[in-house]
Amino acid sequence: MRTFPLVLEIMALSFLLLLLLSTYEGEGSLIVGGRDAAPHSRPYMASLQIVGRHICGGALIREDFVVTAAHCRIPVPYTVVLGVDSLTSNESTKQEFRAMMSIPHPDFDGHRNDIMLLKLDRRAQLGEAVQLIPLKTTRLRVSQCITAGWGEADNKTQPNTLQEVNVTTLLQRTCRRRWRQGRVPISRSMVCGVGGRALQGFCSGDSGGPLVCDGGVAGVVSFSGRQCGDPSTPDVYTRISSFRRWITREINNTSTI
Repeated sequence: MRTFPLVLEIMALSFLLLLLLSTYEGEGSLIVGGRDAAPHSRPYMASLQIVGRHICGGALIREDFVVTAAHCRIPVPYTVVLGVDSLTSNESTKQEFRAMMSIPHPDFDGHRNDIMLLKLDRRAQLGEAVQLIPLKTTRLRVSQCITAGWGEADNKTQPNTLQEVNVTTLLQRTCRRRWRQGRVPISRSMVCGVGGRALQGFCSGDSGGPLVCDGGVAGVVSFSGRQCGDPSTPDVYTRISSFRRWITREINNTSTI
């Protein structure tokens, strides 16, 4: 019998999960200045969870693949939840999966190349509440878009439903100029956006969620300034069009495994 070692293994795993949860809670997961999304109006949204708790967002781009942020990578498999508006109710449209493989971009350095694919353990059943979202293939200039996510709405209140907020993308030179004081290099593989007013946008717990423009995912929530929704340090997303070939290659390679 190996009762004593097994107990230690369980204790170690439990401690690791608690540590991960406390770390993410400190990041302040919220869409600030947003609104309730209409029921099942964002059927591509994925909630990445650990032991039933939402950690990051993502978007379903194939029945068995979700795109999210590389900085959301953790050493244990995510549970991926699709087809829900509320994370606290047991909706009949809810589908749960195990992320059997995480594929972060190999050149992620903490800011640049902040993108990751999750391979699900089976294919999602598509319907009204669960749908794929196409990848944007062209570069954005100035566009009207939307980003969405779950989490606290004001650092205190947990919303009952998925939150969304309007986003206007910025020219690269505008974003670089505003971020100059923050000393964060804005590369061509990033796209920046701001809300319609101050203190409106995403925060770190919405990491991995999609920037949706003209019905396609154009970006992945990456990082923001010290104060979420501050237009002086615009929200930064990973630009999907810069990684279209990488995404296609990894999906094709992994599908043969």
